[in-house]
Amino acid sequence: MGMVIVISLPLILFSLLLGFGCFLFGRAKGRQEAYTNVQVFGAPAPPPGSVAAASPPPRTHFKIDNSANV
Repeated sequence: MGMVIVISLPLILFSLLLGFGCFLFGRAKGRQEAYTNVQVFGAPAPPPGSVAAASPPPRTHFKIDNSANV
């Protein structure tokens, strides 16, 4: 029983320390990327020339009323 505690306790502490270090490193990296890359929210602009070559909107389809067949 004492052997399990001796082996598992340092492993638990090491994994907690490693997880905390990865958390801090990822947070710093994410903040650095947020400063360098500007985020633009919204629909992307269409490529040049695609507006003139756009097809007309599709026709609206209606379901046929079958009330006469009753």
